[in-house]
Amino acid sequence: MRAFKKVVSVVVLLLMVGVTAVFVLENRQPVGLTFFGWSAPQLSLAVPVILALLLGMLIGPVLAWFAGLRKKRSGAVRSA
Repeated sequence: MRAFKKVVSVVVLLLMVGVTAVFVLENRQPVGLTFFGWSAPQLSLAVPVILALLLGMLIGPVLAWFAGLRKKRSGAVRSA
């Protein structure tokens, strides 16, 4: 069973790498971003999209963790 999970994990990882590579190769058009007066240099479209994805993948679990703490604290206060 462990070997099966390892094979599935490797296959999923390879698929993700492949999809990311295709995405990067298909979105090579340069774009410039401006945010509150700050201008980023011209980058491939894939760069800001992938950075936004990674940022969301980092922020999402942190916000869920804070929401869980808040829910746990409000439940502890009500039961006391």
